[in-house]
Amino acid sequence: MMKRKQGILSYAFIILGAIMASFSVALILLPNDAIDYGTAGVAIIISKLTGFQLSLCVLFVFLPFAVAGFLFLGKKFTIKAALGSVVYMLGLEIFENIPFELNTEHFLAVAFGGAILGAGLALILRNGGCIDGSEILANIVVKRLSDKTGRNYSLTPILLIFNALVYITCFVVIDSTAALLSLLVYVVATAVIDHYTDHFEAIKQVTIITQDPDGIIRDIKEKLNKTCTIMDSRGAIAGENNTLICYISFFELPLMKDIISTHSGSFSTVSTIDEILR
Repeated sequence: MMKRKQGILSYAFIILGAIMASFSVALILLPNDAIDYGTAGVAIIISKLTGFQLSLCVLFVFLPFAVAGFLFLGKKFTIKAALGSVVYMLGLEIFENIPFELNTEHFLAVAFGGAILGAGLALILRNGGCIDGSEILANIVVKRLSDKTGRNYSLTPILLIFNALVYITCFVVIDSTAALLSLLVYVVATAVIDHYTDHFEAIKQVTIITQDPDGIIRDIKEKLNKTCTIMDSRGAIAGENNTLICYISFFELPLMKDIISTHSGSFSTVSTIDEILR
């Protein structure tokens, strides 16, 4: 029953986060000559150049990434990503028709809008969702590299390259002011996201203390295609047990939590890893 309530709450927070993001983009960022980042930024550039409806541009740009996410990242992740994206698109459609103007300097409006956007995206990410195709692309690339090499990789380089291309395109085809204001949006939004997700793009170390190591290791191998470091340990009360250390991405955390929850008597912690030396 508790797990079901948590599942319902996660979907509710994804919806709330998508509404906040669409509000920020439609009513604050776009009227102040700034754009979103990632695939949403690509969609905004296409909409500005062609005059096509923004929500439809977001749909057409995001759809290929959603299909790829379903094929490579699983059904549960894709359902949450699709939910967030649909609400985001509907929000853009609704908010664009609301007469609203933030009468202040562009710099202040963009900083405020970026903070709201970041808070909305942080809500989505913390609850296992995603509304940006660049994050799906980064996940797929990192997963493929990890599966081939057995090493863990950060999402950061891929996201930085993707967004750098978006802002260079904005600089060339729109204007320099829009590009610089949009870069400010990215800085503010990612600062807020990093604060509330503890650097979602970084590698996560999961430490599991358990008396059922074989079952957890089997599930981690089958469902995440990951391995673990195993150490003998002893609890003052529980006695003999094992400590497992596993490295995963932020987007694999929900599945890891599901695995751990099915094995009673296990205790786990999650920490962010800045760098792995080999």
